[in-house]
Amino acid sequence: MTATKRPAFPPAWTKTEERFFARLKTPFAIQRFLDETEYSAEPIYRCPRRVIADRRAHCVDGALLAAAALRRLGFPPLVMELQAVRDDDHLLALYRRHGCWGAVAKSNFSTLRFREPVYRSVRELVMSYFEGYFNVAGEKTLRAYSTPLNLARLDRLQWETRDDGIETVIARLEATRHYPVATPAMIAGLEKADARSYQAGLLGSKADGLYRV
Repeated sequence: MTATKRPAFPPAWTKTEERFFARLKTPFAIQRFLDETEYSAEPIYRCPRRVIADRRAHCVDGALLAAAALRRLGFPPLVMELQAVRDDDHLLALYRRHGCWGAVAKSNFSTLRFREPVYRSVRELVMSYFEGYFNVAGEKTLRAYSTPLNLARLDRLQWETRDDGIETVIARLEATRHYPVATPAMIAGLEKADARSYQAGLLGSKADGLYRV
């Protein structure tokens, strides 16, 4: 949705954390911070508080941090799941300006990160990720996307400041309706990513964080 009145800042944040969020004045500033953090290949979740402290994140951690920061800018904290086969799923934090959708994301692939708010529908936004969503074998792997989830509905889990509620957040997201991006016939005819696209997608990637096929 479009930006709304800025919500009161949760009292659980420290003054240092408040100053951190105050520096993230735009969605792209949030993306720059995520790009500067180390990609985490660890099988753990970090809430936004821990991402700020550790400067490490994978896509789930990054999307939650982005949702918390976008909330500070007056946007609802929306996240959406991209589902893949023979590959990792991906999480986006969504925002909307002038009626169009954009996204902020942390990824081990250069092609699966920020999107400007120029997409007229959620599906249009999702499809902008299709060509750049491939595994180490070059197979294009994006298959479905979820209904956006407003994390404000899950504030009781304290997802911004506690790690232990994140699995519930993910379970709720996975339980939402998902929409296919292509028919089986379309999928059967997909070509692999070409060499230049493959190299561009893996630029700066962390080898131990790649899904192995």
